[in-house]
Amino acid sequence: MVGCDSLKVVILVRIQVWQPVRFVYTLHMESPTVLVPHSNAWKVLYEKESTLIKEILGSYLMDIQHIGSTSVPDLISKPIIDIALQIEKHIDADKFIEPLRALGYIYRSDLSSSERHFFQKGNPVQFHLSISYLDQGNYWRRQIAFRDYLTDHAEARREYEQIKLNSVDKSEFVQRILALAESK
Repeated sequence: MVGCDSLKVVILVRIQVWQPVRFVYTLHMESPTVLVPHSNAWKVLYEKESTLIKEILGSYLMDIQHIGSTSVPDLISKPIIDIALQIEKHIDADKFIEPLRALGYIYRSDLSSSERHFFQKGNPVQFHLSISYLDQGNYWRRQIAFRDYLTDHAEARREYEQIKLNSVDKSEFVQRILALAESK
């Protein structure tokens, strides 16, 4: 079809507990993006999962944090829990591919970078996990700064929510918020 690559469809539906859900997709996407209201259950899911992860990483783990939209109160989100781990050295990250596989995590080298190892768990995906490295890159710092800024600034949170609802590319907004967060 000519000219259909930018066609966007937004559908508002209700599920089990009558919460609004947004399906935002374009014709070239394999499946819609589902956005749901914030749920307190996300924190509980993060805490349970982080306990399992801590057992695997042991003393290599410097810190573990709930990041992404599910970590920000009062923000719509895809119902996927984002977890960030920090280890000291990037060369140690490969040691955790197999142990994390035992928990159901699939290593995604295609979505990894020089700043992080990226994993997904579940079908459909329930968890994203990123192992960042103290000795390489700023992934950790950016994720925490972005989360904290949105948590502390309702106006920025509402703006980000509108961007998500409108299915607009959010990277420009993310860069602006990071600049504001880092200037403090």
